[in-house]
Amino acid sequence: MSHANADPVTRAAEVRFVLFCILAANVAVVAAKLAIGWMTGSFAVIGDAMHSSIDSINNVLALVVISVAARGPDEEHPYGHQKFETLGALAIVGFLSITGFELVKGAIQKLAGGALPLEISRVQIAILIATLFVNVAVAAYESHKGKQLKSEILLADATHTKSDVFVTIGVLAGVLLSLAGWGWADPIVALAVAVVILVLAWGILARSVPVLVDKQVIPAADIKSAAEKIAGVRSTYAIKSRGSRFHCFAELTISVDKNVSIEVAHRTADAVEAALSSQFGFNEITVHIEPC
Repeated sequence: MSHANADPVTRAAEVRFVLFCILAANVAVVAAKLAIGWMTGSFAVIGDAMHSSIDSINNVLALVVISVAARGPDEEHPYGHQKFETLGALAIVGFLSITGFELVKGAIQKLAGGALPLEISRVQIAILIATLFVNVAVAAYESHKGKQLKSEILLADATHTKSDVFVTIGVLAGVLLSLAGWGWADPIVALAVAVVILVLAWGILARSVPVLVDKQVIPAADIKSAAEKIAGVRSTYAIKSRGSRFHCFAELTISVDKNVSIEVAHRTADAVEAALSSQFGFNEITVHIEPC
């Protein structure tokens, strides 16, 4: 059985395993960055540690969310609970936005107060570089598993982890410039990092909101074209689609010859469902039949 077609419980277990592995890596990264930031007094490094700590919080949040999203359809949620993953992704946007705001506020305060050059050892720089490689590996792994398991929460969290990569690169640049005597570089880099964080947050928001407001997933014209290629379908109308790129639903009405038997009409509807599922990846399709 492929990951894409795995039952919700199996898929949730795999997503949880990925999240536990990433949580362990993130906790180690946070500890290293906090230690260096505290010892050197670097606001950019401390801000980087704060940003990484949000990764750990996100992992815990995602573990809770995925346990809810794995539940199948019930009387109150006939379409299932997949949108809880999207809600979790939206919560990550909130954490990213708060982090960006705090970095901007702290950097401005430091610039206003006069930024002094940092004092940091080669060992501490080496540790920061090591955390950069950890972030790169974690982002690549989580992104790969997110696509494999078709998990919005993993992909959103991977985007957040990717922001850590940019943050750490910026922090290293600021540290090296500060060592060269340019004390202002540390808070300036913190401001640049905040911009990167907010851009990434916007990207997640742009993916999540359309799902929550049931924006059309597949253009109606594309569904109509595919359905009307099926033998026996005269026309297609009242076409709707909703959901995410990984978990979507469609509803449409097809008109068939009024002289065909009910059995033939239902076979035509089944053929339409099979064709649309294969072409667009719908999880569920409702086809209404209208004799004409």
